Amino acid sequence: PFVDVLNTMCDTTLPLTPPEWPEWGNPIESKSEYDYIASYSPYDQITKRNYPHVLATGGLTDPRVTYWEPAKWIAAIRKLRTDDGMSLCKINMGAGHAGKSGRFDRLEEVA
Repeated sequence: PFVDVLNTMCDTTLPLTPPEWPEWGNPIESKSEYDYIASYSPYDQITKRNYPHVLATGGLTDPRVTYWEPAKWIAAIRKLRTDDGMSLCKINMGAGHAGKSGRFDRLEEVA
């Protein structure tokens, strides 16, 4: 999941960030766009409270949503959650943005 929107949109070293500023806004140059993105960015909404069980998944070679986003999000939820719910993270070491590729690999992953 694209859960660290604000930090991603501030990272000019990521190849997809600058071309997406017209759609998402440029939080580096505009305080109002920074504040707006911060208002809905899931990572920036984590607070000390109860959470439902969470499973976040990612792919190691995903060029759109880097693998550390779900890992970082889950780590923050684990640190701040006030209940005994599960916060799980699965990073597929052989997958990109849409999961495993190959004729049957995607089906195996879903099964």
